[in-house]
Amino acid sequence: MDIRIKSRNTELTDALREYTLDKIKKVRKYFDGILEMEVELTYEKNPSISQSHIAEVTVFTKGPVIRAVVASPDMYASIDQVVDKLERQIKKYKGKLIDRTQQPRSTKLVADLDNNSRSAGEPKIVKVKQFAIKPMTPEEAALQMELLGHDFYVFTNSETEEINVVYRRKDDNYGLIEPIYQ
Repeated sequence: MDIRIKSRNTELTDALREYTLDKIKKVRKYFDGILEMEVELTYEKNPSISQSHIAEVTVFTKGPVIRAVVASPDMYASIDQVVDKLERQIKKYKGKLIDRTQQPRSTKLVADLDNNSRSAGEPKIVKVKQFAIKPMTPEEAALQMELLGHDFYVFTNSETEEINVVYRRKDDNYGLIEPIYQ
């Protein structure tokens, strides 16, 4: 398993690196399928931000990508809290895997197209992300979205081989957007 530690706006001392590695390695005992982990330690220089030390961990597995972010006044506390959060997410994911193998779920995803008008200002693209899209079922995409902590997830539907979007609705259910070509 490859563990990469990066720092932004702060010096990555040997003590901080060793502490991070010791804490992060504990996550392995909960899940065997970890391929690599990426840890980013950031310090926000703005004095008005009290939670200025941010620890972000991304775990790449054979299945979903699991991500946790925590901010606190102390970097060591941020590392402790992000590891705890990551452990909870991995336990939740493993529980869902066990539930899925023992009992089929009949989660129905319904599309809800919301035609909200844009604001008067001209929005612009400020960030571009690229990622590999793996074929999966809508249920697997919803699980991946939960593990990442996002409100939507773009994926290739393994049943239809089309690009779909699963998203969280305001009523805490999920919606599925499927394309219709005309």
